[in-house]
Amino acid sequence: MEAVREKDNKESQQKSQLIVFRLGDEEYGLQIGQIKEVVPTPHITRLPQTPPYVKGVANIRGNIIAVVDLEEKFGLKKESDGAANNYTLVVESDEVKMGVLVRELPNTLNVKQSQIEDSANIIQDGGAEQSYIKGIVKLEDRLIIMLDVFKTMSESELNGVFKNNKVSEHV
Repeated sequence: MEAVREKDNKESQQKSQLIVFRLGDEEYGLQIGQIKEVVPTPHITRLPQTPPYVKGVANIRGNIIAVVDLEEKFGLKKESDGAANNYTLVVESDEVKMGVLVRELPNTLNVKQSQIEDSANIIQDGGAEQSYIKGIVKLEDRLIIMLDVFKTMSESELNGVFKNNKVSEHV
């Protein structure tokens, strides 16, 4: 029984490192492993016939990536809000590479597993649309919504604009 308690205690003390940023009036966090880098937002070239929250494409260190405004996608943008998105989080997986616009320089935060409330306990009927919410970090006077940034886009969006274009080596 003591071994079980010790294992539970170790699991609750495991730490995760998050990159925390604001969307609208709320704080959001991404696992640090999803983020390749944070850069000042470069010039963005608009693409025709893309959703309004897809701001276009940008050249970041020689890579052309799609840039998305999650504030707009989530409906958190205020009409009167003219503040610029000064930074871009470059996120990357094997299949997807994209930029996420943020207003302020994000910061890092170490959180214990015991500080993270599973989203399944909170969102009862969210369905697939809410599967990108991984949990809520509970701190003294803050709640931070943890996202899986790759699940914020639908399968059709991922197959379109956000696919990580790898050049094939056909001769």
